[in-house]
Formats: sequence, structure tokens, C-alpha cells
Amino acid sequence: MPFPVSAGQVLRERYLICERIGQGGMGNIYLADDERLKGRHCALKEVEHDRSLPERILKEAREQFMREATVLARLDHPNLPKVSDFFSVGERDYLVMDYVPGKDLRTVMLEARQNKNFIPESDVLDWAAQLADALTYLHRQDPPIVHRDIKPSNLKITPDGLLKLVDFGLVKVLAPDEETITIIQGQGTVLYTPLEQYGGSESHTDVRSDIYAFGATLYHLLTAQAPLDARQRFLHPDDLVPPRKINPNISLRTERAILWAMELHPDQRPESIEVFRQFLFGTKELPNRPLTRPRRGIAIQALFAPPESILLGLSALLLLLSFLITLGH
Repeated sequence: MPFPVSAGQVLRERYLICERIGQGGMGNIYLADDERLKGRHCALKEVEHDRSLPERILKEAREQFMREATVLARLDHPNLPKVSDFFSVGERDYLVMDYVPGKDLRTVMLEARQNKNFIPESDVLDWAAQLADALTYLHRQDPPIVHRDIKPSNLKITPDGLLKLVDFGLVKVLAPDEETITIIQGQGTVLYTPLEQYGGSESHTDVRSDIYAFGATLYHLLTAQAPLDARQRFLHPDDLVPPRKINPNISLRTERAILWAMELHPDQRPESIEVFRQFLFGTKELPNRPLTRPRRGIAIQALFAPPESILLGLSALLLLLSFLITLGH
């Protein structure tokens, strides 16, 4: 982790660092005063790229940071903090955003659990509606923007009840025909990360990855129990406890919508946030089908094999069975 910037230091002759308010494997988040706009607080997201990368890749990673920061600076939505600036200081890049006061939803959930309570479903669904608005806005950008790190601690509630989706650390712009380098090395937070987001390739990551994380976040908020992560579910398909077994006050519709969003294979999830919203809030009926469960022992990569590969595998299996039957006779 990079050594943090000291309180009192001024970056870009404008941002006076007050304190560090967050940290991650590749950088820190600071609360700062904007010396040019007196009275304005802002959050500075610091990015220090992996210095072990080859020079060409490192250069491309920093160029991509600047491209994606430019895209983020154009966004304007009430449930997203406004990105107002970006710059570099030495080997570190910085993204400047509005500072969002209030508690994050992980804190709200832990406080409810400490009091032996569940957060009311009505509250969680109100937050879900606001999160759906933010994600729909992101996914409808041209090209679409995938957040890739939705979780309770990245959702803050302002004192007037407005939800904000914060921390664009793992954001991915889905530019067609363009290889993407991850700005910050990492795959998101394990509890909320779908299978397709693991590994070095991002070719299978799309808006449905945010839908999985959305569902896992709702699961955690409503049950106060962390969902089993996708890798463990792949190995033990029956181990995910349905939300209503933990919190019987959850409605059947909400439970079914959450489990649908948390399907392991992206093709089995809702195709868009709007479709998920319609089923979550009852404007459409949920598909009446069992949840899919991959068999034990299948490689995770098989989840994303092209249909041609699957057909060839089945053909080979049938041929082998035919051969064994012939031998038996």
C-alpha cells in the first residue's frame, strides 16, 4: 500500500488534505478542503498502479485512468457523487469527487444487528429503487459503465435520506473492440463478486455482473448475514441459505428476485437492471423456474464455454457411452 499523504499537505495547489477516510490495496481516500471554493469538502480517491507491471502496460493503465476519469466527470445523477477533477502527482493519480456525508449501509446493518433487529424490508427496497436508478443511468451510457464493486460499504445514506453509490475504484467502461486494463488491480469484494469477475480476463464482465452484486448486497442487508461467495457456491451448490430462512419477514417476491439476481451463470440472471427492478417491485411476474445449480466437479471456466464447445463435449460423451454399450454386448 502506498504511504499516505499527510494531513495539511496541499495537492495541485488546491486540495488541502484533512484526513484519510478510507484505504485499499492500491491507494487511499482522503477528505480534503477545496481551497479554491471555500467551504467545499471533497473526497480524493488515490490510485497507485502496480509498479511491477511492464513499462508499456503501466503507461497504458495510466492513460486508461485518464480516459475513464474523463468519462466519470461527465456523469450527472443525484445518486452518484459528482466527479469534478482528476490529476496526477508523481506516480499517483487522483480522482476528485463530492464528499458524501452520512453512514454507509454496512454501518446501518451492523447497528441493526447489534440491536438484534433486521433492517425493515421497506427501507431496503427504498434504497434498492435508488440504486437501480443509479445503475440504470450508468449502464445506459455510451459506452456502458459497469461499477464492479457494489456492496453495502459503498452505499451511503445522506442525512436527508438520499442514497449515493460511491467509490469508482473498479469501474469498467465497456468500450467495444478494446482491450481493457483494470485501473486498480483487484476483482471487487469476494462476498459480492460473481464468478465471471474472477481471473485475469474481463471479457465476460458486463452489466449482469453488477446485477449479481446488487442481489448479494440486498441479501446481506435484509438478513444481516453475509452471502456465501460465488466460488464456495459453485463447489457447494446447496449451501446458500434462502433469505427467508434467516429473516422470515422478507416477502417471497423479494427473496425470489434476490436469488434470481444471484444466479451463478450470467445468462440465468435478469438481462438488465430495469428487468430486475420490474420483478423486485412487482410490475412483472417472476419467471417460474428452479434456480440453476452447476454440478460439482465442473471447471468454473466451463460456465463460460461457447455453445460449440458444450455440444462437442456432449457428442463425445454420447459416443463414449455408445462404445461402452457395444462392448457390453
